Amino acid sequence: MAEDQVTGLLAKVLTVSDGVIAGTREDKSGAALEELLTGAGFEVVERRVVADGIQNVGEAVVEMAEGFAGLIVTTGGTGFGPRDQTPEGTKVVLDREAPGLAEAMRLVNPLGRLSRGVAGTRGLALVLNTPGSSTGAAETVEAVLDVIPHAIGLMTGESTQH
Repeated sequence: MAEDQVTGLLAKVLTVSDGVIAGTREDKSGAALEELLTGAGFEVVERRVVADGIQNVGEAVVEMAEGFAGLIVTTGGTGFGPRDQTPEGTKVVLDREAPGLAEAMRLVNPLGRLSRGVAGTRGLALVLNTPGSSTGAAETVEAVLDVIPHAIGLMTGESTQH
């Protein structure tokens, strides 16, 4: 992966899980995302955990995006469970949606069709919702990892080649 590495890009990981907040589950998907992103050359500058719910997710994304230019990846809350409201919490705070990224992320695995995750921008941050499983979270980010540096470059006004 060395030739695919990016440099100078920042990332934040938000785990959405009642179980992790309660201490009954380990944050395996957050750890998997941090490992993946670090291995790809991102500097993970924050990891945070919030309970499920529209308001919790929305507030966390707003706080994490404030003054931040980079990638914010959420893990958890994208399925059909009654407390799975990460996409709803994310949508209400996005400036713009990026449906092509969300669609590409869903295509990596047949179970991806069950993900309701969204992607989009908040300020200069690119926000991606991923499933709560370690494998699902990593697979979905890997599906779009190659275009993330270009997207962030476009958002921040860096000179990019088309």
